[in-house]
Amino acid sequence: MDKKSLLGRLERFKSANILVVGDIILDQFIWGKVSRISPEAPVPVVDINHESIMLGGAANVLNNIVSLGGRAGICGAVGDDEMGRRIVHELRLKKIDTDGIIVDNCRPTTVKTRVIAHNQQVVRFDRESKGDIACASEDIILDYLKTHNHTFSGIIISDYAKGVVTKKLVSGIVKMAGEKKIPVAVDPKVGHFDYYKKVTVVTPNNLEASQAAGFEITDEVSIAAAGKKLIERLKSEAVLITRGEQGMSLFLNGGKPVHIPTVAKEVYDVTGAGDTVIAVLMLALSAGADMREAAVIANHAAGIVVGEVGTATVKLEQLRKTIRQSLI
Repeated sequence: MDKKSLLGRLERFKSANILVVGDIILDQFIWGKVSRISPEAPVPVVDINHESIMLGGAANVLNNIVSLGGRAGICGAVGDDEMGRRIVHELRLKKIDTDGIIVDNCRPTTVKTRVIAHNQQVVRFDRESKGDIACASEDIILDYLKTHNHTFSGIIISDYAKGVVTKKLVSGIVKMAGEKKIPVAVDPKVGHFDYYKKVTVVTPNNLEASQAAGFEITDEVSIAAAGKKLIERLKSEAVLITRGEQGMSLFLNGGKPVHIPTVAKEVYDVTGAGDTVIAVLMLALSAGADMREAAVIANHAAGIVVGEVGTATVKLEQLRKTIRQSLI
């Protein structure tokens, strides 16, 4: 893999304009320390130091794109509540068009609250509704895409199974994207794999790929079989399986598997790593990279983000540095 070529792709990230469609989440972090066990139950008592709120889910995918110099739009749903208003406000501060966001008074904004002590997650609790969005909401998102699709170089579907990503919606996106020759990448959920037929690429993790293939991935033989099965099932151009400390495996329709070793030095937190992978993958594709180059660049970005605690984004200079250091 040519280092100069990869670094050149990074410089073209600014020409990308990517639409992110999916489940918008607010990630809340409560930070503290544990010094004792509760006398009421065998659980740790966390003395809270501070709290932080970050954009999560589809909004974190968008955050990664913007952090790396690309442009992005977003479609999804939030509740008619304080957390929903907070998300819209944060996006507008980043000068992101929020016209594609539906305010739904029948569902709450999805909020994931994580309690972290001594850099370790103690517990997480979620406030959410997992029911599908209304047909009218699907139509609003498809109308937004129909109006704006000429401006986008790629579409990411960020599926957290919170109700926004429906079969009808994905089918409409794939049809419109195909007409405009716009690549579509999906960060999947297992129960929705049949939604993703004919997308450009899906990016399951090892567990999701195992569940979707119907057998456990234990070695190079079984992961090759899983990749082939998913390609055939989805009729996609590629499947990129993220494998934690074992890196990534890329399967191309009609091509040989490509195994990409991890570049992560230490793994502290995988929160949001999938968001980073798919954001950088689509940025690289929009910058003219082929699928293999795009996967290698995304792998470097993942190696950065898993070394930080909490929902993190990658900066362009960090990505340049890790590519320069790790490729000969």
